[in-house]
Amino acid sequence: MSVSRREFVIGMAAAAASTRLLAQQSQTCPFHLAVINDEISPDFDHACYVAAHDFGLSWIEIRTLWGKSLADASADQVAEALKILAKYNLKVTDLASPLFKTDLPGAPLSRESPHHDTFNAADVPYKAQDELLEKLIDLSKTFGTDRIRCFDFWRLEDQKPWRAEINRKLAEAATKCEKHGLVLLLENEMACNTGSGPEALEVLNAIPNKNFMLNWDPGNSGTFPGDVPYPSDYERLPKHRIGHVHCKNVKRTPGEKKTFEWQPVDIGLIDWVGQFKALKRDGYHHAVSLETHWHGGPGDTQDAISESSTRISMKGLKDCLGKAGITC
Repeated sequence: MSVSRREFVIGMAAAAASTRLLAQQSQTCPFHLAVINDEISPDFDHACYVAAHDFGLSWIEIRTLWGKSLADASADQVAEALKILAKYNLKVTDLASPLFKTDLPGAPLSRESPHHDTFNAADVPYKAQDELLEKLIDLSKTFGTDRIRCFDFWRLEDQKPWRAEINRKLAEAATKCEKHGLVLLLENEMACNTGSGPEALEVLNAIPNKNFMLNWDPGNSGTFPGDVPYPSDYERLPKHRIGHVHCKNVKRTPGEKKTFEWQPVDIGLIDWVGQFKALKRDGYHHAVSLETHWHGGPGDTQDAISESSTRISMKGLKDCLGKAGITC
């Protein structure tokens, strides 16, 4: 079908207007709105295309490259990833690494210790963690980000006898990162020793390093029965120590084996509208990144389901931002 000159001019004007709108939104958004790449697709190019073209984002969070952990990515894959980021004009919020998502030596074996984590934690033993951190420091410079995510070892039934050693290792890593001008982000993760908001507060108080900050994940905290991530947990957290935010939602379910299910951002027990308002009120200006986890979208393959679920959840996230009076 041929296109008239008038139709072509109108189409070009609409495209230019859309580009200006996205640019204006990027300038007015108080956060670095992002998405974790492999929640869309294991294909890094496709994930970046969706993030930039369909979601209108300027930021992306990197967890894996073509199905490989950052720790296992080849030099050629890293080089290709840099070209793709440049092609779509995307900046990197942080490296969503699996640092310290492993067993703590000497401690009882955690029942949370799988051979392979569901959400792309590399199977890296404790003795290789220092080497992993060095590689992540180099990669952070390569990708132009000042943030590296970590955890604090698979969850123990009783962490009190081991907490001092856990904190020592985290502080040691934070000090190493500080020498390179980097921030170490501890994610509150229910399968690890800091899972809830109250536990996050304790570890932040115990480790005063200014570059040791929290990757605040209300959804993860919401998996704990009785926990109220927002407003109760959030209001107690030191706001200047929150350096990254993950967005997903959750509902609690009855039964001994499964006590929660992931949900799209706008459905579930987390009050994201209130949380977004509070983040803006408190001057938070770092990343707000979609970590979908929910796989309830349509599709004939797992990859298709992941992408459709992330599209649905991103729409829910933006709806919550809109209700909070925030344009991103």
